[in-house]
Order: sequence, then C-alpha cells, then structure tokens
Amino acid sequence: MAEKLKIKSGSKLRIAFDTKVGETPAFNLVSTFNKALDDTMFLISIPMLNGKSMTMDENKKLLIRYGPETTGMILAGYPEEIVKDGIRNYWKIRRVTEQRQFFQRADERVKISLPLRYWQDTWPTNADGDIPPDDALTLDISAGGIAAYMGYDFRVGEICMITLPRVGTSASGAAIEGIVAVSCWKREAPKGSPYRNICGFQFRYPDPADKDRVLDYVGYLKRKYAL
Repeated sequence: MAEKLKIKSGSKLRIAFDTKVGETPAFNLVSTFNKALDDTMFLISIPMLNGKSMTMDENKKLLIRYGPETTGMILAGYPEEIVKDGIRNYWKIRRVTEQRQFFQRADERVKISLPLRYWQDTWPTNADGDIPPDDALTLDISAGGIAAYMGYDFRVGEICMITLPRVGTSASGAAIEGIVAVSCWKREAPKGSPYRNICGFQFRYPDPADKDRVLDYVGYLKRKYAL
C-alpha cells in the first residue's frame, strides 16, 4: 500500500509535466494541496500557468513538488476528474509513484487494453487441485503496477497473483506468470461495463530480475504498438 501523504492543506505545490529520460522537468505550474481522499487519491487546486487555469488531460503524467526548494519531495500522478468541493473546483489526482526525495523516472505508465488473469492462494481449488483464475482487462500498465477492470471486489492491501499474456513473438513479449500484486485503490467501473470495478495494484518483486522482465515487457508494448 502506498504511504499516506503528509502534506498540509493549503501547502503550495510546483507542478511539471513528465519528461523524456535525460530531460529536466519544468516546474512552472502553480497549485495548492487541498486534501487527501485516501492513500492514492488527493485533491489539488487547478494548476495555473501565467494566470490561466490549465485544461485537464488525463493522459499526461504530472510531477508534483512540495516542501523546500532544494530538499522538497516529488511525487507523480494522473488527473482523474474535476471535483467540486464547496464553491471551488479541484483536480482529483491518482498517485502512481511513491514520494521520494530524488525522483527517478523508472515506472512509466502505458495505457493499453490487455487480457490478464489473476487469483489468490486462498481461492477454492477445482477437481484437479488447481485454483481457477479470473479474467481481467488492463487499463494501463507500468513496471510498478497496473490498473485493470476486474470482477472481484478487492480490499486495499489484499494480495493477488497476476499473469500477463504473451504479446507477439519476441522474447520480451513472452507471458509473465505469478507476479505478486498488492491492491492500493478501487472504484466502480462505468455503467455498462462487463466488470464491477477498476482496481489499482502495485507489483512486488522478490527478485530484482523479475522487475527487469516486466520493464522489458512494457518497453516491448511501447515499441510494438507505438505507444
């Protein structure tokens, strides 16, 4: 589970759009922290640039800096929606990386729909002694975790195992089985969806080589589909 944000209401924020590797982000947008909604969602005032409110783009990753100029913390997230609280409008931000003093852009999110399978060790077994997995559909994926449409009603902090499907013929696109994932947020799926929920998971890697495999997998998705 993500660490709870420790930012006071009214704290000033400097915001930048995420950049390519090797480029320095420009923290030229100004905002104010409103409040945390849970461990992964929080509200900020609509960022301003040159006195004008920004237009929300849910596909653009934001880097959010707070605290002292030289020793402040940086976290990252995506704007989910505009929320009215009292007489003011705010952006709801979904946090996608843990806060850290020195930001490392290691877990870039890729928006793609992929079928995946998931299960928990505590689920009932079938006649062959196996645990039948459930099907799901990714909303986005990174080496750090996924967001996916699911039928199961996960609680925050629950653990499951996830299998990513084979994509193409490259070794980098080979299926990856049994990734340990921890549920960190959940919301209802839109009406008409065949799934009940949209769930966010953070991957856990007992061996660093496991994360390297997922990094290669996500990189292959980007190259194959020009994402």
